[in-house]
Amino acid sequence: MQLNHYLNFNGETESAFNFYQSVFGGEFSMLTRYKDLPTEDGVFLSESQRNLILHVSLPINEFTVLMGSDVHEQFCSPANAVLNKGNNHYISINLEHDETETRRLFNLLSMGGLIEMPLQKTFWGALYGAFTDQFGIKWMVNCQLENE
Repeated sequence: MQLNHYLNFNGETESAFNFYQSVFGGEFSMLTRYKDLPTEDGVFLSESQRNLILHVSLPINEFTVLMGSDVHEQFCSPANAVLNKGNNHYISINLEHDETETRRLFNLLSMGGLIEMPLQKTFWGALYGAFTDQFGIKWMVNCQLENE
């Protein structure tokens, strides 16, 4: 089983994924815009919606792909058409014994965001922190430390 995270934005998908790519590296395995939809599908797009992201995939490693899209009212039920940024889940990054990479990821991803819990050693033997990034996505970073 592979567990991936899918993020929805209101017109910020391209900016968010360019930022995530700058942190994690790699190349988009797929990037489709609304204008790429077949015209016979009957999707009505304003000029400003044509360049929004229909789907983007960013492989993080061999087990994880971060995916996302811009919300479009024709693909959402009325209850889901209103986007509440970042309030529905966290993305959890778990590392083993790599304090340097943990600090790098925490510092870069939290830049311009709101830190909920600073990165610090915990009672469960890890280096842990939580924040909401500049795009409203909630993250937890946890690094299990070697027994001291």
